[in-house]
Amino acid sequence: MRSQAFGQNHQLSPVDKLGIWLSQRKIRSLIPSYRDLAIADLGCGYNALLVRQVLGDVRQAVLVDVALAPDLKTEQKVNAIEGTMPDALRVISDASLDVIVCNNVLEHLWEPLATLREIHRILAPGGSLFVNVPSWRGKWFLEFSAFRLGLSPAVEMNDHKMYYDPRDLWPLLVRAGFLPQRIRTGFQKFGLNTFAICKA
Repeated sequence: MRSQAFGQNHQLSPVDKLGIWLSQRKIRSLIPSYRDLAIADLGCGYNALLVRQVLGDVRQAVLVDVALAPDLKTEQKVNAIEGTMPDALRVISDASLDVIVCNNVLEHLWEPLATLREIHRILAPGGSLFVNVPSWRGKWFLEFSAFRLGLSPAVEMNDHKMYYDPRDLWPLLVRAGFLPQRIRTGFQKFGLNTFAICKA
């Protein structure tokens, strides 16, 4: 079980920064505005970089990770929850969030389906879930970067439990309660990642 959040005790590498930038670019293309929304970033990382960028726009931001930077806990709009998923999500009210981001998280979880079921529960009607996970093609690139080149933290790759192509991710989303007609999946980052956008 993880005891540290991403970015808690290491500087982000160029590979990390590129991956974050590409993920945020994709999220912005699918969720162009956060104005007056209640959002959550699950597995947000120690510094919650995405939410810091949009905190001025949102109505509320829920952050979930095993550890969070102290200043985030003092932000008036932030509900900071330290813990592991799916248990940490159980304190969040039903149908309370307009947008949920789950970026590079599911691959680290022993219980991804239980986590997705909790996400389905807390997502408001008409709300959007964005999921991003490394694909099976991405496995080779991530492990080469971490284990051979030392450009990414090896501890992160060693924590992976699964890789996902759309055919792996789509059934999990359906079993979690999302309707097939409200799920869109595909590849991004040159095929190294799989994404899904789901509507409640």
